[in-house]
Amino acid sequence: MEVLLLKDVYKLGMAGDVKRVADGYGRNFLIPQGMAMLATPGALTQSDRIRSSAQEQRARLNQELTAVFEELNGLQLNFPVKAGETGKLYGSVTTEMISQAIMEIKGIELDRSQIVSEPLRSLGVHTVSARLTLDLIAELTVVLHREELPPESAFEQIVEEEEELGTFADLQAELEAEEAEKLAEDEEDLPTDEEELAEDGEGPAAAQEEPAEDVEEPAIEGTGQAEQGDLGGDSGAEGSSGEEREVDPIAQEEEVETDEAS
Repeated sequence: MEVLLLKDVYKLGMAGDVKRVADGYGRNFLIPQGMAMLATPGALTQSDRIRSSAQEQRARLNQELTAVFEELNGLQLNFPVKAGETGKLYGSVTTEMISQAIMEIKGIELDRSQIVSEPLRSLGVHTVSARLTLDLIAELTVVLHREELPPESAFEQIVEEEEELGTFADLQAELEAEEAEKLAEDEEDLPTDEEELAEDGEGPAAAQEEPAEDVEEPAIEGTGQAEQGDLGGDSGAEGSSGEEREVDPIAQEEEVETDEAS
């Protein structure tokens, strides 16, 4: 759905802007909170007036809250907490706790919705934002340290973690370099395209050898024909010799009868 913003909405837009939002977000939050209205043709005719009025109000708020911004920006809040050996807290530090700490230290009242942060659940140094207006957003440092140790211990932990990350990064770089070197060596050992074609009998070297085979083949075929001719001749001789030795029995009887008659 499309809505016309009546107020500045953090991370969405400024008053007078027309924005497309999810139906649930628009109907269940923006419109009931008076932050937006449906972008009907009638409402759009008011967008210029809403935008102009919002700009004047924003400029006035920026001027009024500049002093507050200067007090909050860069403020460090220390929270002594209980945590396990891995640095995980037994609980968490919420935006409500941060707004209360600001009130105690600076006497500045902020709604927890103005603190931009997820619940903090680990030891260390965290950066959160305090949203005064769309133009004035202060950054605060929240330090979570063990109850028995001073706040400086959280910063020392950061240095140790950075050193560990540096060592890990160096090791990873060395491993990547070794792997790249190994890949380069493997590529050098691989046969070239010409060598592969030569092995398959398709390369230039194989093409040069083929004519020699063609020259030898006629001699081999001629020899085979000659041998077959010799074998054929011998077979023919044997055949003719066999025919001469063969005697017809009927003719032999007739010859015997003629001899007896005579």
